[in-house]
Amino acid sequence: MRILIALPLLITAAACNVNSDSENDTMTLEYNQDRIEDAASDAANTAGDVASSIGNVAASTGRAIGNEVGDIDVDVTRNRDGNESGNAQ
Repeated sequence: MRILIALPLLITAAACNVNSDSENDTMTLEYNQDRIEDAASDAANTAGDVASSIGNVAASTGRAIGNEVGDIDVDVTRNRDGNESGNAQ
């Protein structure tokens, strides 16, 4: 979750050019809109890939649990006096 907070800063930092002129004691900071859009697109694609992978793992884990556990039938008989007896198969 913390990376989501830092992501805009990382994208912005990847898309800026810093030029310093020590003779004039100046610094120039330039932003490249195309690089910002490309970095944002790459981040979105990566997030989509990660989400897809998580979904695939969850589905295969669910199938594995279903195959391991299988179906369980339980019969419960309740008498009028309130006693219960169970028979798991």
